Amino acid sequence: MDIKAKIEELTDKVKNDKELGEKFKSDPVKTVEGLIGVDLPDDQVGKIVDGIKAKVSLDKVTGALGGLFGKK
Repeated sequence: MDIKAKIEELTDKVKNDKELGEKFKSDPVKTVEGLIGVDLPDDQVGKIVDGIKAKVSLDKVTGALGGLFGKK
């Protein structure tokens, strides 16, 4: 499994689906396992969860900074 590609895919889903985003906030590991549909070792699921959290946070910061400079 390409973890980077999976992080990109799941980040888009979490950001674009409000209900899924709320599920991810409350129980990220369970949400990721449900989305992947494969039982992965905890360390791999943890890497995916951390990657999604980082990407969502970065996108929020980038969006906020874009707003400060007149871009979104």
